[in-house]
Amino acid sequence: MKSYELTYIISSSASSEQMEGTIKEIETFIQGKGGVILRSEKTSAQTLAYPIKKHSSGYFVILTFQTAEDTIKPIKERVEKDQQILRSFILVKKPAKEMKERRTRKPFVAPESDALASPVPKFTEDKHKGEKVKAEEIDKKLEEILGE
Repeated sequence: MKSYELTYIISSSASSEQMEGTIKEIETFIQGKGGVILRSEKTSAQTLAYPIKKHSSGYFVILTFQTAEDTIKPIKERVEKDQQILRSFILVKKPAKEMKERRTRKPFVAPESDALASPVPKFTEDKHKGEKVKAEEIDKKLEEILGE
């Protein structure tokens, strides 16, 4: 059995008893055809985006049910025969897929080595800011650092 969703609009000119009666008739018709009602939801009178059969407002009813595929045609015909129903459609509800658990990346841990274990020298601002440094002095400092 597949899941279906029947959405229909009942004319707002119908009284609340007539509306409830129409909903009950459709639900019992579906159950009579071997269907199982999963959810029934109705709204108060709402203004339609455009007039349908000269009506500007109506009650929206959403009915979720399970039934065999060969019973959909008689259900659709039954709903279309009702004079109180302005518009209707039936959707096939596909079962929700279960989402796979997403893999998360492990945090990067740097390998411990002697080069990384030594403290990183902190650079401080030079007191002689703005003075030009000669290339020869830079070469001497590099030789000291590299040990050449």
